[in-house]
Amino acid sequence: MKDIIKSENLTFRYNTGESGGKTALSEVNVSVRDGEYLAILGHNGSGKSSLAKHFNAVLLPCGGRVLVDGMDTLSEELLFEIRRTCGMVFQNPDNQIVATITEEDVAFGPENLGLPREEIRKRVDDALKTVGMYEYRDHAPHLLSGGQKQRIAIAGIIAMRPRCIVLDEPTSMLDPSGRRDVLRITRELNKNHGITIVLITHHMNEAAMADRIIIMDRGKQVLEGTPKEIFPQTELLHKLGLAVPQTVELLSELNRAGFDFPLDKISVEECADAIAEALKPQKGEHLKTSHLELTEVSRKVNAVMSIRGLSHVYSPKTPFECSAVNDINLDIYPGETLGIIGHTGSGKSTLISHLNGLIKPSSGSITYCGEDIFKSKEFTHSIRFNVGLVLQYPEYQLFEETVYKDIAFGPGNMKLPAPEIDERVREAARFAGLDESLLECSPFELSGGQKRRVAIAGVIAMRPKVLILDEPTAGLDPVGREDLLRHIRAYRDETGAAIVIVSHSMEDVASMADRLLVMSGGRVLLQGTPDEVFSHSEILLDAGLDIPQVAHIANALRARGIQLPDAIYTVKQAVSAITAPGGGSK
Repeated sequence: MKDIIKSENLTFRYNTGESGGKTALSEVNVSVRDGEYLAILGHNGSGKSSLAKHFNAVLLPCGGRVLVDGMDTLSEELLFEIRRTCGMVFQNPDNQIVATITEEDVAFGPENLGLPREEIRKRVDDALKTVGMYEYRDHAPHLLSGGQKQRIAIAGIIAMRPRCIVLDEPTSMLDPSGRRDVLRITRELNKNHGITIVLITHHMNEAAMADRIIIMDRGKQVLEGTPKEIFPQTELLHKLGLAVPQTVELLSELNRAGFDFPLDKISVEECADAIAEALKPQKGEHLKTSHLELTEVSRKVNAVMSIRGLSHVYSPKTPFECSAVNDINLDIYPGETLGIIGHTGSGKSTLISHLNGLIKPSSGSITYCGEDIFKSKEFTHSIRFNVGLVLQYPEYQLFEETVYKDIAFGPGNMKLPAPEIDERVREAARFAGLDESLLECSPFELSGGQKRRVAIAGVIAMRPKVLILDEPTAGLDPVGREDLLRHIRAYRDETGAAIVIVSHSMEDVASMADRLLVMSGGRVLLQGTPDEVFSHSEILLDAGLDIPQVAHIANALRARGIQLPDAIYTVKQAVSAITAPGGGSK
């Protein structure tokens, strides 16, 4: 098969100068075959995004070369044709949308190609239909959901009729429904239109559907193969800071318990078939089953925050009036972790923006330790020291010249003495997992994951009684994600603070949350423990959400006649159920 992209001894350094800069890529030799679906994996800082940006000449080599359909990216006169051949979709669609009307944004590329008006019209319509956004052609992109924006960004590339599309973590900020839509579109473009797809991702389930995987580490290519060749190497992947799909993780853990499963069963169906076959002799034996109804959470402590009848309407009494949240009732307790999940536009961010007084409710009340947070301007101001909010995009919260000053900003506003500010800065850095060597660095020189930690540390330094995090692990590699969650748990356990996590990752909330709040259409759809909520998989799927992959495996096993408890949403629970007496263990 012909190579559409090829790098030869590719070397790249950032901030080149007398000091030589930081080496991001070192003598990389990779190829992308025409018509394939390629996934590139690697921990944060491994060089995968730097490599991808060379594929359409966003970055140019410091050494070696990159060929795109035989064209050298260092040839300035070929730059236009190179980017026409290989388009790129970035992580945040807001960085790629340039127009105020959807169809005008999609037309931007073809217009720059100098195409006739009739051809532009045809390409725009075709591209929007391909991504399922034709009915939104007259809409303003900034009013659409994240998933819809990402589809528009993809349509803008499709309209240029590229032979290859590179997508740099296109789903990391999307809800499960948006993620499914984007991945479905990439598969269709690849299978039905023959477009080469290069997907940069931290989601192992996304990589599992690729034809081939390349793994980067410290600026070098270290592994290459099909998903069935790569994912069984679980120990090596963990050493490289990566994870494996929960299908492989479950089979690996069952092998530790005495089974002997091959680890190349990547899909849910393959995994369930293998387990069901091993349990076949015991199919007549029924595991103890349980069914959990949603119940009120009983508490012996007083809520630190209470929300009653909360509703909010944006732009009331205007043509743009929009009801964002409706009649929300919620208590938040000291020492608990509350997970909030819901599709994009369900009202999650609007809800949490009320909790520290960023916006006022149209109706209803919010109390902190029994007092209305809006009772006075002074009290609302003080609430922000006690109820800390970390936004989804950490770079929006960073503004000082050093990390130390950024973390110290909040304690400084609390008028604390210098020694206590210093103590809090260093304590917050520890809780956020930041090395003290970074305190004198500029926050804008850090990686995305480090910026996220600085933003969290800046809020933790105020020692809030309620810490609210909006998508804290988005864009992080598996090791970075688990490390950050571990530090958040440590802050909760050491301080007794309440933690509120808004997330699109069902696996994250399954591992972290004591209680879940599911939102849909601005209302509370479900509320309860993870056991209670994830047992209602059909309701979650209908709401545009998902359940952890291991829960899909459990459902597939039940469909094959294996009796399992209702509440299985972690690998540990699945292993326990399968290996329990009467559960088919060897």
